[in-house]
Amino acid sequence: MKKILFSTLLTIVIFSACNNGNAGKDRAAKKDASYAIIGKITGQDTGTVYIYHDRTGAKDSARLDHGYFTFKGRSDSAEFCNLHIYKAGDPNNFKGFFLENGRISMLIKKDSLDDAIITGTPIQDEFNQFDNVADTAYQHRHAEIMTQYRAARDKKNKQAADSLDRVYDLQDSLHKVFIADYARTHPGSTVAAYEIYEHFRYNPDAKQMDKLYGMLNDSARSTHYGRKVAELRQRAKATDIGQPAPEFSAPDAEGKPVSLSSYKGRYVLVDFWASWCGPCRAENPAVVKAYKQYHDKGFDILGVSIDESKDDWMAAVKKDGLAWTQVSDLKGWETPATAAYGIQGIPMNFLIDKEGKIIGKELRGDNLIKELQKIFP
Repeated sequence: MKKILFSTLLTIVIFSACNNGNAGKDRAAKKDASYAIIGKITGQDTGTVYIYHDRTGAKDSARLDHGYFTFKGRSDSAEFCNLHIYKAGDPNNFKGFFLENGRISMLIKKDSLDDAIITGTPIQDEFNQFDNVADTAYQHRHAEIMTQYRAARDKKNKQAADSLDRVYDLQDSLHKVFIADYARTHPGSTVAAYEIYEHFRYNPDAKQMDKLYGMLNDSARSTHYGRKVAELRQRAKATDIGQPAPEFSAPDAEGKPVSLSSYKGRYVLVDFWASWCGPCRAENPAVVKAYKQYHDKGFDILGVSIDESKDDWMAAVKKDGLAWTQVSDLKGWETPATAAYGIQGIPMNFLIDKEGKIIGKELRGDNLIKELQKIFP
């Protein structure tokens, strides 16, 4: 393990030394008032290429002409986008890249979008260098672990699934160390701001976000992703341990409004989940166990579903045996409760005491039981 860590840290040091920020390049890029994307797909003459804009939610498209395609436009600031080419049997056929004003070249082999070569602008070229190291050291391994985890879960091999979950957490921690080190050595980098936002937004820690935000200089903070990191930092503080739990109200299955404040005087777990969320469904047995063991002692649960289909929601509630109150406005991620708690991924939960203060969060598996044992010895 020490050899692996040393090798990883050495890679970080070498990579950091080769990339000393993009302040000068960014200024040069601003001279271009528009962008032009010139692309070629080898082995495919016709079809449609799509670009999904992360910042605005807009979608652009271009038809292939003998394998060539072009996009033209103007970008107020650099943004992360996803290139998509429809592929039968693989709807998630995407390739991420940074769009900014300037000339961007794309070379793609048919049926190999993930290996596309996208170059030409300063931030995209920096992202390529960052991603090459991150993919080799972390992201490729992440994908392997998740494939193995899903296989173990499908076979109901809990021991193997739990072991892979721990391996994934370790790998994820090393990846985050890599990102933090990169931000420290590239304080003005748009890529650093993006990577912080992308990889720390699930259950952000207030102290950690303060530290990460402090690594970015004014140039990075003024970017779209720098502002998103600032928002993430504020949300982390609002839902930190010891803070008053944000109030919300949502309708139950009969349409009657249920407010969090109605649970004051009891310990309550606010549990965010959805019927379509595999990890949520895998977590439900542990939540059911905790409810059965401690409900009569003063513990309750308020389930907040991110579903859009009432039928799917109710079917999952019945199948998983969720006996506590469930609420959902069936708006998916747009529900006000997710905004109030800064929810960026599920399953996610918050344990709230009798006075309405947050005393625990992301209590998964046996951790929920362990926390309740402290309250109800």
